[in-house]
Amino acid sequence: MSLLEITKLPTAENAVIHLHESDNIAIARVALSPGQELRVEGLAVTVEDPIPAGHKVALRAIPAGENIVRYGQVMGRARIWIEPGRHVHTHNVSFEELSFNYEFPVSEIAMPRAPVHIPTFLGFSREDGRVGTRNYIAVVAASNCAAHTAELIAASYDGETLPPNVDGVAAFPHGEGCGHTIGPDTAQLQRTLGGVLNHPNVSAAIILGLGCEVNQIDHYLGKGSPRTDRLVGMTLQSSGGTRATVDAARKTIAALMERASEEKRIETPASKIVLGLNCGGSDSFSGITANPALGVCSDMLAEIGGSAVLAETTEIFGAEHLLVRRARNRQVAERLLSFVTGYKSYLQRFGGSFDDNPSPGNKEGGLTNILEKSLGAVAKAGTSPLNSAVDYAERIDSPGFVFMNTPGYDPVSLTGLAAGGVNVIAFTTGRGSAIGFPTIPVIKIATNSAMYRRMQDNMDINAGRIADGEATVAGVGREIFDMLLRVASGERTCSERLGHKEFVPWRIGPVL
Repeated sequence: MSLLEITKLPTAENAVIHLHESDNIAIARVALSPGQELRVEGLAVTVEDPIPAGHKVALRAIPAGENIVRYGQVMGRARIWIEPGRHVHTHNVSFEELSFNYEFPVSEIAMPRAPVHIPTFLGFSREDGRVGTRNYIAVVAASNCAAHTAELIAASYDGETLPPNVDGVAAFPHGEGCGHTIGPDTAQLQRTLGGVLNHPNVSAAIILGLGCEVNQIDHYLGKGSPRTDRLVGMTLQSSGGTRATVDAARKTIAALMERASEEKRIETPASKIVLGLNCGGSDSFSGITANPALGVCSDMLAEIGGSAVLAETTEIFGAEHLLVRRARNRQVAERLLSFVTGYKSYLQRFGGSFDDNPSPGNKEGGLTNILEKSLGAVAKAGTSPLNSAVDYAERIDSPGFVFMNTPGYDPVSLTGLAAGGVNVIAFTTGRGSAIGFPTIPVIKIATNSAMYRRMQDNMDINAGRIADGEATVAGVGREIFDMLLRVASGERTCSERLGHKEFVPWRIGPVL
């Protein structure tokens, strides 16, 4: 059944959504009751169980051990014999890791030529060629020991009228930077903080330390450090303590703001947009409405030479074979797979599994296991070739579709994307997420209309209209792209208006 054929009032023909001809399950568009009749592509099915909206119903008998298929892909096996019309979920579906014969690319896919006509937005041009969608002064704590003071500095501007073209003073407090092992964990933190200090949405910044922590501010200053004339370092111990440091920082920021105020938005090709793709609080509608619509936007951006960056390694597991097929060359495919195998080893050190990822809210929303979740999550990246795969917080310098190795935990994933240089983030959610970021606008896309209506203060776009039969995937994808251009030009998102500023670096090692 095409999504276009679904009308608002449920009937036997449109009460469920059958996504692929080989699927032996369908998705309840609305809550289903026992005895309700369904007709799916000529097949008559009587509902046997109460089935919540977004959950799965069996379309035919599925013997124990047989594959459960959604999107034309295996998402699990039946634990027991499942009769037609029965609820298909965690109680009767088993999870197992799948083995794939990966279809590696045998030749190089050429980078597409940018079209003659590229849409534009109004952005802040930077010396390194990147373009900002916002113009902030950042105060970044080098460690937890400086986090409170960083917050005090930013809070001291609350209610003040800022100079023209300055979006604000943004604090980056966190709980890391001391008690770290010296090595990969410290290096990753330094890469992360360096990425938010030297970011296209940041005009200038202060790196603030206590003075004696593991993560010394000298790492970010001096020879070889980028944009040193826009970065100032100070410590509480050398500045006279908390109050004296706030006063000293305000004097420094006054000079930084004067320079930032002289920077103006200019017309810029939309190829300078680097869009982070994330989802959180997902439900079963995520892979039907918001994610594929965002995929349309991602393809539109890739076509004009912009970048669309998919993250969350834990949420491509079980779907990585689909991304391998799209890799620009074998090297990119193998780097992607190295992140998956590396993450598996990381989880095993702590007795974890990829299937620990679906949260209670995900499951309540109809997602049974990580395989089902991943198959819907990768739709955010559209259909474009995978041009590059980068590690957490690494600089993104490739156009088109890029993958970044991050956890699925939303604030940590957004932090990695931000440090890599994304200047806008698009975030799909089915259960309802309120996350934002200190210096990057986050566009929230609701997967279903019921949640959109409950949380309109937090949601920018309602992709649930696709399941309601009031819009198409392509139409909502164009709507997201149009809003992306407006937001990049300065339009505020819901998360910005509400003041959401979540920032959590990824700590991978032990605490000392």
